[in-house]
Amino acid sequence: NTEYEFVRRLIDENIIPDDVTIQVLTQAREHIIRRTAEAIEGAKSAIVHLYNSTSELQRRVVFKKNKEEIKKLATDGAKLLYELTKDSPHIRYEYSPESFTCTEPEYALEVCNAVLDVWQPTADRKAIINLPSTVELSMPHVYASQVEYMSKNLKYRDNVVLSLHPHNDRGCGVSDAEMGILAGADRIEGTLFGNGERTGNV
Repeated sequence: NTEYEFVRRLIDENIIPDDVTIQVLTQAREHIIRRTAEAIEGAKSAIVHLYNSTSELQRRVVFKKNKEEIKKLATDGAKLLYELTKDSPHIRYEYSPESFTCTEPEYALEVCNAVLDVWQPTADRKAIINLPSTVELSMPHVYASQVEYMSKNLKYRDNVVLSLHPHNDRGCGVSDAEMGILAGADRIEGTLFGNGERTGNV
């Protein structure tokens, strides 16, 4: 509710500059997606960032779902978000396979491509696929290899902005960002002064 009221105030009081795009984050859960769509109604420019975890550990322990069920969670969320906002061309979509670095690359690709099939991105309304190093498991060259694999195999690649969200568990968040860009990414999500969630972000 705090975030909802904050965003509503920004929009209702016309506080957002014309050249600023706000971004909101929502889990792939129906009631949160619906509330998020209400929060950004009337925004001049917004990105809605949808996510769910795809890692083997969280599939098994947290969600207690198999691969197909997790993929359906992502695509159901993508469909609902699209239905609620499809008539608002100023709203763009972003998807993250949370715990990307803990997910089998082929499966992360499968889920991301399934979400893209729902959104059907175009040159005028590109989608963002974000690859978080939610837990920085390995050295930066490994993350870069994962980014390169996704960049080369994503559907609609010309209409996708490939984004990075590097955490800093190993103290390599900046290296992950630099090598990820060299490996084919287009965008980096970061925070001011590195203050962010958990271990800090770029």
